[in-house]
Amino acid sequence: MELSSLYTQVILDHNKETKNRREILGHTHKERGHNPSCGDDITIEAKIEDGIIKDLAYHGHGCSISQASASMMTDLLTGKTVEEALALVEIFLSMIKREIDDIDYLEEVLDEASILQGISNLPARVKCAVLAWHTLKEAIAKNQ
Repeated sequence: MELSSLYTQVILDHNKETKNRREILGHTHKERGHNPSCGDDITIEAKIEDGIIKDLAYHGHGCSISQASASMMTDLLTGKTVEEALALVEIFLSMIKREIDDIDYLEEVLDEASILQGISNLPARVKCAVLAWHTLKEAIAKNQ
């Protein structure tokens, strides 16, 4: 399978994934993110107990990149400590800003989210890819 086909398939699979596209009853953190340039609107909810992200979910609507990125983020960060999660958010954002381009390192720490590295070449889509990550960061910051 060609790399571009693999990239497209992973995005489509995560866009369709629904296990983390839901509301969390009893969430401890909640934040809405909106991208006015394309209409993406997402709400991130988390249940954080004893410094660990016990549950992480999102709901809302948006393009396939924003929804896939949110799905990848929730998969990656659930079960992590808040400190680990925030460090991974920064790595993801640095990847999108082209500050980190070591693909082996990115695949190791970001898992499937590393596939979004190519978004940095599509300026109009960058906000789509980072929306969920920035929104989670805000949710955590507001509740600390």
